[in-house]
Amino acid sequence: MSEAAERGVRYKGPDLKRLGQAILEAVGTPEDLAAIVAGSLVDANLAGHDSHGVIRLTSYVAGVRSGQVQPGARAVVESLGDACARVDGAWGWGQPAAHIATDTASKLARANGVGLVTVGRCNHIGRLGEYIEDLSRAGQIGLMTCNSPPAVAPYGGYTRLLGTNPIAWGAPRSPGKPPIVVDFATASIAEGKLRIAHANGSKAPLGAVVDKSGQPTTDTAAFYDGGALTTFGGHKGFGLSVMAELMAGMLSGTGLSSDPDYSNGNGTMLLAIDVGRFLPASDFMEQADALEGRLHAAPTAAGFDAIQMPGEPEWRSRAERTSEGIPVAGATLRAINDLAQELGLSPI
Repeated sequence: MSEAAERGVRYKGPDLKRLGQAILEAVGTPEDLAAIVAGSLVDANLAGHDSHGVIRLTSYVAGVRSGQVQPGARAVVESLGDACARVDGAWGWGQPAAHIATDTASKLARANGVGLVTVGRCNHIGRLGEYIEDLSRAGQIGLMTCNSPPAVAPYGGYTRLLGTNPIAWGAPRSPGKPPIVVDFATASIAEGKLRIAHANGSKAPLGAVVDKSGQPTTDTAAFYDGGALTTFGGHKGFGLSVMAELMAGMLSGTGLSSDPDYSNGNGTMLLAIDVGRFLPASDFMEQADALEGRLHAAPTAAGFDAIQMPGEPEWRSRAERTSEGIPVAGATLRAINDLAQELGLSPI
């Protein structure tokens, strides 16, 4: 591979989506579901979160081959009465199930003021911010969390008992403006971002990883050799992670990441709030815009060029990568092309 490819070359989003969709269809995914999953992966790349982008294609195909993912399965919604529902992901692809949950929560919120939906028997749903952005564009506040396979040590320990357990929260803005979206793992670093660093030969952030003996390390390989991630902010991230286990893992019926019988899925909880039930939606959006204006106008600390709103880096990345293409690292490109050729497809 050329030196340029080793550094990472750029590809247009539609080209990456076409290849991703073809790969997913080649392992038995119906066309409509493959389009949703591939689109979700590429959207994560566009937003600057390569850890949840096309790098996942190889592990997704491995999930099909191991039987963890049923590629043709379709999620089903069950009403629990009033403003509550649950989605059975049927162990199919997580993204279609999560989109159904988002649509359901939004409809419940419009009808009842709030809507609460859980998703069980669900595989990896991708970047939580994707779904929260959808709710925000619908004029709703959204809160979403999920648990995941054990990778994180509890505060004060060093063995894997918690998932990276991300939390996303969003609020609407005036029409034409990007929503305010917070989306972060409760671990010091998302496992997918550590995977990117490992593939690139980079170091882990100091304090983010402990080895299997509990010693802090910047060696990414130590995590994959039985180590663990830490929670962000010490006891604060730990507390949020525990609540994600209870609110998402338990309410969804998926169970706790620390349970020996845990199913390796994403137990998910999604709450939608109809802003207009509490004050005129236009007033809320005007105040959100005013807050942005005050924050943007505030003086910046040393080392900062600007103060950015939550979600703003993703929208800046999306604009830049839509125009200039998505950078794909050499190791990721090789893995995807090898997979494509194995499946009888043309590499990118």
